[in-house]
This record gives sequence, C-alpha cells and structure tokens, in this order.
Amino acid sequence: MRGDDIQQSAMFSYLSPEQRVPADHPLRAIRQVCDQVLTQLSGLFGTMYAEIGRPSVAPEKLLRALLLQVLYTVRSERMLMEQLDYNLLFRWFVGLNMDDAVWHVTVYTKNRDRLLQADVAKRFFELVVAEAQRLNLMSDEHFTVDGTLLEACASLKSFKKVDAGEEPPVDDPGNPTVDFHGEKRSNQTHASTTDPDALLARKGSGKEAKLSYSGHVLMENRNGLVADVEVLPANGTAERDAALVMIEAIPGDHQVTVGADKNYDTKDFVAESRNLNATPHVAQNIHARRNSAIDGRTTQHAGYAISQVKRKRVEEIFGWMKTVGGMRKLRHRGLQLVGWMFTFAAAAYNLVRIRNLAAAIGEGKA
Repeated sequence: MRGDDIQQSAMFSYLSPEQRVPADHPLRAIRQVCDQVLTQLSGLFGTMYAEIGRPSVAPEKLLRALLLQVLYTVRSERMLMEQLDYNLLFRWFVGLNMDDAVWHVTVYTKNRDRLLQADVAKRFFELVVAEAQRLNLMSDEHFTVDGTLLEACASLKSFKKVDAGEEPPVDDPGNPTVDFHGEKRSNQTHASTTDPDALLARKGSGKEAKLSYSGHVLMENRNGLVADVEVLPANGTAERDAALVMIEAIPGDHQVTVGADKNYDTKDFVAESRNLNATPHVAQNIHARRNSAIDGRTTQHAGYAISQVKRKRVEEIFGWMKTVGGMRKLRHRGLQLVGWMFTFAAAAYNLVRIRNLAAAIGEGKA
C-alpha cells in the first residue's frame, strides 16, 4: 500500500539525539575518551573564567565542536555553527539537546585568547597521549621525527619590503595587481603584512616558494601515534631544531632510538642526539658531497633497518592532518595560534587511532 506524502510537522518529538546515534557509531568511542580528558581539564577551565558575571558557553562544548571541525573537515567556524544547528550527530557529540540554541560564531573569537593563554590544546594533547599509554598502545623506546611545511594564511602579495616606505596608489584595494618578477625577495628584507610570523620557504629544489610554517611530530613506532608536536618558523633549520627539542622531552633517562630521513643526516644533529641518550637511526644521505654522519656502528644493527621501515608511517600522520584535519592551507595566523591548531589536530588524529586500535584489540586483530 502506498504511503501518504504528509508534510505537516509534528509538534512533539519523543526521541533524543542519544537515541538517534547508532550504538556502534565510530564517534561514540571518541566521545568516551574525549569526555574523560575534558573531565580532567575541569580544574584548568575553572581558572580561565571569572567567578561572577553571565555564564559563558561551556569550554567543554567549544572543544567538542572544534574536534568535530577537525574530524569532518569543516572549512570554517561559521559553517560549523550551521552544521551544529541541524545535524543531530553533531548536537549529540557536543552535548546539545534538540531545543538548545546554537551559539553565535563570535563565541570562538571571544574565547580564543582564553584558550591560548591556558594552553588548552597542549594539555588536551598530553592527556590523550596519557590515555594511549594507559592502554599500552605506545612504545617508550622507539620513535621517529619528521617535519612538514604548512602553507600560511597569507598571500605572496602581502610579502613586501620592510623599509619600502610609502607605496603608490593601487588599482584595486581589494586585490591589487602586483608585479614582483625579477625582484629579489628574502626573509631578511621582506615580511608579510598579514602574517608577519610566516616565512618564505620551499619544499625542495625547483619547487615554488610559499609563505609557510614548519610543523613537526615525534611518532612512536609501535602503532604510529603522535607522542609530541612542535611548530616553528620555517627558517631552514626548524626540522632539526624541533627534533632535538622533542627528543629532549621524551620521558625517562633510558636509551631510545629515533628514526629520521636523510635531511637529518648532519654531524651536529647526530652528535646532539647521542648526547640526549638517543641513537639516531637516520637515513644516510648518500647523494651528498660529503661523508654520512651515520656510520657502520649504527647501520649494522637490525634495529636500524626496522626504524627505516617504521619511519615512513610518519607521512600518514601528515597526510591525515592535511587532508582531513585542515592543515594543508592554514585558516589562522600567528605562530601561537597555528601551533595551537596543529597540536589540537594531532590530538584528534590520536583519538581516531586509539579508537581503531581499541576496536582491533577487541576483535582480536591486534
């Protein structure tokens, strides 16, 4: 029998968002770990707000919504609010009832400084890592370091000479015509007017130069989880500088191994790594016009070959963070804010990996 095409809306609903979300939905496991972490951050949240005045939007809800933005590649906070208005799955994850009003998008603008000053992303990331360690998903002996360029939210037209003086009138104030062909431009003489922290950098010889930041991760080799992150200006030596900072921060005083690609094959990096009680399993730069800093004392061990295989998994992290996590083309400006978002995206990646690994363990596949 054919059903009737009834258009009248019902006045009442007897189903909550909790009942609408399937019991086996992938977000349920992520929400469980996320809530555990946010509960531990409650004390920090209490210090971020005044004791009097009008209650704000709960920071737990703000962070859950930001986590959805990363997981579902929502391009902007305005689009995130639009999704949150009619998407029942998003409402359930954030903790909104069917009749709860969605807050204005400027709430993030007003709370961003508060979240930055308290370094909430770093604490959130550390607690996610602690949960992975509690589940025995992370190695504490074998790691990999690598870095990638993050394209800044700034145009090359904004990269201007620092002492150029007053500029002539432009033909179009919104998108002026700029001819910089034949002009020698460098980070020593030029700076971006829209994002001064961004520096001109290129991925390799023959590649185009872009205004960028340098994002770095320390990956543990057992399951490919992110153990630490750093974001630095793209100054050419940021990869090795960030790697040493992250190696030094590895907990404990036991010997560890650190895999890396041939860009880390320098005498200074290898020597400093050994001073930090880390064996550098760095790929040998056999194409350079010099001897490799990695000799037979390191390459003869079986662990070196294993590290060379494992270190390639770090590209999976960067691939996810750029394609899913929205880090391919940055939406924020300034080193501190870019670092905040990069750290939060790394935490989101770990949450997805923890969910997948826990499910595999439950099914007996891991």
